[in-house]
Amino acid sequence: MKNTNKLYSLGIMSGTSLDGVDIALCLFEKKLTEWHYKLLKYATYSYSHEWKEKLKNANKLGSYDFIKLHKDYGFFLGEFVNTFINGVPVKVDIIASHGHTIFHNPAEKITFQLGDGNIIAATTGITTISDFRTLDVAMGGQGAPLVPIGDELLFNNYDFCLNLGGIANISYNVEGKRIAFDICPVNMAINFLASFVGKDFDKDGVIASRGKINIELLEKLNALDYYNLKPPKSLGREWFEANFLPLISNSNICIEDRLMTVCEHIAIQISDVLPKKQHSVLTTGGGALNKFLVEVMCKHSKNQFVIPAKEIVEFKEAIIFAFLGVLRLRNEINVLSSVTGAKKDTICGVIHKI
Repeated sequence: MKNTNKLYSLGIMSGTSLDGVDIALCLFEKKLTEWHYKLLKYATYSYSHEWKEKLKNANKLGSYDFIKLHKDYGFFLGEFVNTFINGVPVKVDIIASHGHTIFHNPAEKITFQLGDGNIIAATTGITTISDFRTLDVAMGGQGAPLVPIGDELLFNNYDFCLNLGGIANISYNVEGKRIAFDICPVNMAINFLASFVGKDFDKDGVIASRGKINIELLEKLNALDYYNLKPPKSLGREWFEANFLPLISNSNICIEDRLMTVCEHIAIQISDVLPKKQHSVLTTGGGALNKFLVEVMCKHSKNQFVIPAKEIVEFKEAIIFAFLGVLRLRNEINVLSSVTGAKKDTICGVIHKI
């Protein structure tokens, strides 16, 4: 039987900002009571315009076409994996796939991540673990964020772990319990506004840096009800489209001012959830590479935003999903009720064994 204290696991992550598919191959080793990881290979595969449109509009499909897209996207991910592992000198033990979130409404116990794990396993010939959120949601949890178990076991030398992806989320330890929640939209909003000037994203925040803060828009964004809720709480595309998008799309101010105001809003919301005294904040995700956004965050907070090596900034979530797969294979808890609000800690993920 394979020694599960040492596993080669490949994590696949597709975030809400539709930047592309992140793939990370890691070696995980458990030495005594501590886990260690080594990032062996990583890559991002950008979405074609056609695939971006398919994923954006998946929630509007009829049932048959939706199931077909679920299968097609699984094959699409599997083919990426086959390209990625070609020439890799180690045998990959498992694939852990997040999939692409299409529906996320925990209040109705609904969450769905596109990308059939059966198809990924069949396409690659590698045991695949997928569907990491559904059990937690069924147990009354938010099904998000899922990365805090990795923050706890792999990145615990920082006081806080902040991820600036499509949505910002934060994770930290309070009296031996991991707390985590979604803060506010980040790249979902920035990329949407950048598209008005023909850009996929605002590189280094250059466009935003040319703008001015619009107080009226800023006050409307800061007044959104979500920010008054206590954790556990999470955000999804549905909330963004219903609550945030109308405010930034119906505003008649220029794009530069809208981007500047959104950056100010993000910085305020992040500052509000951090302590006033200085702590170390591991800062990852695509937003950590937005120099202007980080400058605005530093103006609002005395905390030290630690931006690690670029590969960790960009692939931390894929690394942690690879780790979630390892824990699932070992039949160990990988989703924390202190984070999600579920009735109990759970062992999440469906194994498609080859």
